[in-house]
Amino acid sequence: MMFGTSIHWTTFFYLLIDTVIVFIAVIQSAKHKKLSLRRYITLGLLYIAYNLTGGFLPTDTFPEPIIVQYIITYGVAIALCIYMIYYLYKDYDITLLKFRLSVRNITILIVGCFIILFLIPYFLTNSLDSARLLFTIPVSIIAFAFLGLFYQRISNLDNPDSFFSKRNKLAIVSLCCIALLPILTVIGDYQWLTFTVMNLAFYAIAAMEINRYLCFLKNRPEIFDVFAFTKEPNQEILKTKIIYGDLTRREVEIALSILRGMTYKEIAKDLYIAESTVSKHASNIFKKTGSKNRSNFLSRFRTKKN
Repeated sequence: MMFGTSIHWTTFFYLLIDTVIVFIAVIQSAKHKKLSLRRYITLGLLYIAYNLTGGFLPTDTFPEPIIVQYIITYGVAIALCIYMIYYLYKDYDITLLKFRLSVRNITILIVGCFIILFLIPYFLTNSLDSARLLFTIPVSIIAFAFLGLFYQRISNLDNPDSFFSKRNKLAIVSLCCIALLPILTVIGDYQWLTFTVMNLAFYAIAAMEINRYLCFLKNRPEIFDVFAFTKEPNQEILKTKIIYGDLTRREVEIALSILRGMTYKEIAKDLYIAESTVSKHASNIFKKTGSKNRSNFLSRFRTKKN
């Protein structure tokens, strides 16, 4: 314990590491606006809040009743887990899974469980352990059901692209860590274990972002050809930059796949999205690069690369 509070030294260590990571992400986002790190920074801020509230609370210096402190800590943890799901939904262009597990429905379900199975039982029995057990059992079932469905949604053992393969593994690691939170909460207040597992999820997401950036670096010649075209003629193009123009990160991935000669069906399989979604992104790419269609896009930018 540190500073006369309940925070464990490991939790404080993760708090410092997460703060440094977020600070670096903010700087990089300001330097390269097209990196689109806003969602990652938001996730990092939630992790900082999670480490702070979970590490320092409960404390005797906080005004009574004690349940207020647990509402704060559980509320931040729930917000973090839901945002992690939202983050992966956006990264994979997933809008809906089986059993209508959209982000909105998951939020309603978990918040409803917290009110009905945690707060109400606590006020009726005044037993924190009983309320915690009632709450975590259904939430654990929901978490592992979602993990299984997500794995089924993105699993593609035939995918030869190392970038997507690594991203999928890291996404599964992060979700496994999130799914373990309810179980770790029931086991007991072992900060060194719970916060290690939870922060591992954040570092897996950080590795996903680094892997994405390295992929952009590896394919910089192709990316430059496409994005440099979208700049105004009178603007100086800096070849040291990785991303140009108005294309999103998803459009970057699809543009590279198109340049490699992949069909929309193959791209959809690699990215785990609908073929119609790929077609929509492709239309945006062609519009932003001044291309009439796929053939025109390939003839202009493939020739440049060669």
